[in-house]
Amino acid sequence: MDFTFSEEQTAFRDSISRFLMTEAAPEMLRDIWETESGRSPELWTKIAEQGLMGLSVPEAEGGLGLGDIDWALLLQEVGYYALPDSLVDTAYVAVGMLSALPAGHAARAWLPQIAQGTCRVAVGHPVNPHVADAALAEVLLLPHATSAGTELHVVPRAQCDITELKSIDSSRRLASVQWQPTPASRVLDAVQGQKVWDAAGERGALAAAAQMLGLAQRMLDLSVDYVAQRKQFDKVIGGFQAVQHHLANIVTKIEFAKPVFYRAFYALQHGEADLAVRTSHAKLQCSEASWFAARNSLQVHGAMGYTWEVDLQMFMKRAWVLDAAWGDKAWHEARLTSGLLGSPEAPVGPGATFDRELPADRCATRAAAQPLSEEVPA
Repeated sequence: MDFTFSEEQTAFRDSISRFLMTEAAPEMLRDIWETESGRSPELWTKIAEQGLMGLSVPEAEGGLGLGDIDWALLLQEVGYYALPDSLVDTAYVAVGMLSALPAGHAARAWLPQIAQGTCRVAVGHPVNPHVADAALAEVLLLPHATSAGTELHVVPRAQCDITELKSIDSSRRLASVQWQPTPASRVLDAVQGQKVWDAAGERGALAAAAQMLGLAQRMLDLSVDYVAQRKQFDKVIGGFQAVQHHLANIVTKIEFAKPVFYRAFYALQHGEADLAVRTSHAKLQCSEASWFAARNSLQVHGAMGYTWEVDLQMFMKRAWVLDAAWGDKAWHEARLTSGLLGSPEAPVGPGATFDRELPADRCATRAAAQPLSEEVPA
């Protein structure tokens, strides 16, 4: 399996990085987040002009029709520069859901508007207790649970009762949404809707994982710059071995998380059966990398790293809130454990590790799968 990105993919990532370096500098984001809406129409327009809003929109609806893997590098840049959530939720998660609707469905009319940058979409996934950017969106994708599954409803913002909530991250605008499902708002029944919601959950979790990976790298870069200038006892603190160890350990966490993350994106695009396990593994690994980067970066900065004047606090807070988005640690740990150890049908593998009463044919299969073991207990 080859995880090497093409020259076109890396070139696109680099061009977006140069764009965001100018248009999403920390001092500019501070000014935006202190506004009432926390968003900049000018920045949103520039993002749309770069073609980012239409990456996953089918070509027939005015987009580029790219796949999930094409987002893997871009989403890390979104995290690295701490862009608002609207881009990810609208251009990636929501587009994936709307694109799954049958051809000619009325709700697909939102896709060209998304590609043009004239529409924001908020996604109220069941795994998230609150909806990001609900007060800013033109339309919301909301779930309605039934005994047969979860229906998909497309609801205009005017038909929702939205209560804005506070977040530790000034860029994250959360809200509690109250609404009433109707036959007119339902676009997919419970059976078909459940499939779309499941796919959206995987995309949302991997999008959060990608951003946390980018955030970890940004916190590392900020720390490297800081320790190269900060002096103590007339010496640059970057020369102290203890400080070097802190930063080297962050690099290790990031590099160990990357292959897990890329493997999960491959599973998503190819619809592999173990996608849920791959996604949860990636979310946990990227979460660990970002939390570790935040803790060690704050350690080398000192207490001042948490103050508003220092850029580090922006990226730490963003990492903390994304850790709880699209399934928190406990949720993904439970799903990962269930996927690895909770499959009694599997004749070989982790699911049979602690099984002491296996049928004879399964014991023989396990023995064949463990040639280094002289004896396999029944």
